[in-house]
Amino acid sequence: MRVVVQRVSTASVSIDDTVYSKIRHGLVVLLGIEEQDTVEDIVWLAAKIVNMRIFNDEKGLMNKSVTDVFGEILVISQFTLFANTRKGNRPSFIRAAKPEFATKFYEMFCAQISQELSRPVKTGVFGADMQVSLINDGPVTVMIDSKNRE
Repeated sequence: MRVVVQRVSTASVSIDDTVYSKIRHGLVVLLGIEEQDTVEDIVWLAAKIVNMRIFNDEKGLMNKSVTDVFGEILVISQFTLFANTRKGNRPSFIRAAKPEFATKFYEMFCAQISQELSRPVKTGVFGADMQVSLINDGPVTVMIDSKNRE
């Protein structure tokens, strides 16, 4: 699994010009899934995201997690995170999981994040054409790949 995590002051996802989900202070998580992903990847990545200290403390240092600041999380499926751009100019998405597998893992990931956060997370709609709007706070953007744990 690959994620791009952005610390935001506000974010929303719209489908067909209608706001589907919206958060205030928190994290936007763009999630890419590949066929080799496992439940262990979900558990590890969800804990990593929820406990990652990328929010400022009283001294302006990044020492607080999204839980510490009572932030929200918006999770968006993003198969393009597994784009291969080695050949030509048109990316290949062959490493991205097929929808049947990816949908299940996306839902499991959102449930695990919600469990780690101890409250519901906001989501987009898997496979939908979505427009994501956000104000990146900092900016703070972190990429994590569950296959690079060491």
